[in-house]
Amino acid sequence: MNNKLVGIWLYQNGGGDIIEKQIIKKLQERDIDVFNGLDLRRGYADSSGIYCNQVKMDELDLFFSYNAGEQTVYQMYLFEQLSLFTETVNNFSAFKLTEDKFRTQQVLRKAGLPTTEILLCHRDDNERVHRIFENWEHRLIYKPVDGWGGVGMVKIEGKQSLDFVLPFMNKADLRFFYLEQYIPNDGTDYRVDIVDGQYLSCYGRKAPKGDWRTNVSSGGNIFLREPDDRIIELSMIAAKATGLDIAGIDLIYDLEQEDYRIVEVNGIPAFATPEQEKQGLDFNTKKVDCIVNLIDRKVNGVSR
Repeated sequence: MNNKLVGIWLYQNGGGDIIEKQIIKKLQERDIDVFNGLDLRRGYADSSGIYCNQVKMDELDLFFSYNAGEQTVYQMYLFEQLSLFTETVNNFSAFKLTEDKFRTQQVLRKAGLPTTEILLCHRDDNERVHRIFENWEHRLIYKPVDGWGGVGMVKIEGKQSLDFVLPFMNKADLRFFYLEQYIPNDGTDYRVDIVDGQYLSCYGRKAPKGDWRTNVSSGGNIFLREPDDRIIELSMIAAKATGLDIAGIDLIYDLEQEDYRIVEVNGIPAFATPEQEKQGLDFNTKKVDCIVNLIDRKVNGVSR
């Protein structure tokens, strides 16, 4: 009986290279052969199939793609085409959904989850922007629909700020605006990891002084944080609603409504870095085991 074949492309910085070796070792112990370093930027496709590093990608039993910072339009195109023939983790359609903040928020709202108020409108619809700004008590956040790590987000408070920023936004190469209501909070959030429908871990992130973004790439600081039952419940429902096999759910506590709100769902939630592990974030081993179990289950056609 031939071994199952799995391809991997996993980020290498922040301890990712160590995590990759652990995953490969555990898969090989289950008689699953692994090809790593399959960066689709180096891939190509022709009439006979999809190739990367001399590996015929569409003959793999599964492709595990886990690299947020180096995705390009070309890679995403090949990834989507590959998903027509090869099992992927994350499930590509779910991953593509959660790459779009607006679509994700609508899916979460349809699932009955507490989210922020949002607006998508054409770049020339300034009248609607001003109207929603009034309804949201002069507090909103502009976000790119496909951004990550807090990049490109702008917090706008007060009519004078909107009047100053809007002309620049209109001149930018934007086809539409995605706006989100700013929710008063304590400057921290919860990041909850869900893998294969199971709660895995939770930690907190705190915005740096003078900023409101909690993203680590924007200067946010990690700290240990225990979730309550409602946080876990909301996160489990969010992962199921989006269809992600591996999900990182970001929640904040709304000081006015006195309840949690889901602000983002991430399809590539990072492992703890070596420095963060020294701070007490000790979920990496459990996460590796859960991902290996997930891959094993999928390549062997076992239902959850």
